[in-house]
Amino acid sequence: MKNILRMTAAGLCFIWMTGCASPIQNTVYQTSTIDALLAGVYDGDKTLEEVREHGDLGLGTFQHLDGEMALLDGQFYQVKVDGRVYSPNLKGKTPFAEVCNFTPEKAFAVIEGTDLEGLEALVDRQAPNQNQFCAIRIEGHFKTMKTRSVPAQQKPYPSLKEVAKHQAVFDMENVAGTVLGFRSPPFMKGTGVPGYHLHFISQDRTRGGHILAFEMVTGTAQVDMLDRFEMDLPNTEAFAMVDLSPNRQQELKSVEKNTAKR
Repeated sequence: MKNILRMTAAGLCFIWMTGCASPIQNTVYQTSTIDALLAGVYDGDKTLEEVREHGDLGLGTFQHLDGEMALLDGQFYQVKVDGRVYSPNLKGKTPFAEVCNFTPEKAFAVIEGTDLEGLEALVDRQAPNQNQFCAIRIEGHFKTMKTRSVPAQQKPYPSLKEVAKHQAVFDMENVAGTVLGFRSPPFMKGTGVPGYHLHFISQDRTRGGHILAFEMVTGTAQVDMLDRFEMDLPNTEAFAMVDLSPNRQQELKSVEKNTAKR
């Protein structure tokens, strides 16, 4: 039986009654949970092809934790630990991905000198409802961009916190490209990444990764507020056996902000 979780109850899904968009145009789709990934569940059962049926913009990782994912305009990009960008096989699987059909509702300029924290504050002002999902796309020129990727893992898999100790950090200068990702509500603790989760792909599609820091020269941001959430839970033995009872929020914060070089 397909194991699928749809969060539509009041308090978990905020439906815009005045809108007429179909659910697929207003939905965040996710496969697996962030806590499972933190615990070392790096094998999924959803192919990239299947994930792309749910959206054209998003992020995540690949089977065996083999690098960082960026989905932009329906095209997947895989930033591996060598810093290069690859075009992954759509038949390949993912242990964690979050996507949407991006239909921006608002666009606004990002001023020179804006850093990661400044961008988050700007998006919060433009999209103040913290209890809905916010998909984000920013086309810009960056004075600096710091990203990371992680190496593919072999069984027995270590925790993501341990893997992050061996990540590769990429420092870019004077680079144009796209920031993409999500701001998720606080109630996503354990399921997703509460707050901001952003990846980068360069304009020439040769560099990218999970964003750690940046400073912008100029850019334009677009946001799409999303009021539905759908999640597929993996039908795998690893997911069935993993202990998801611990609170892993401190682990998540450590992994998301870890800037140590490999």
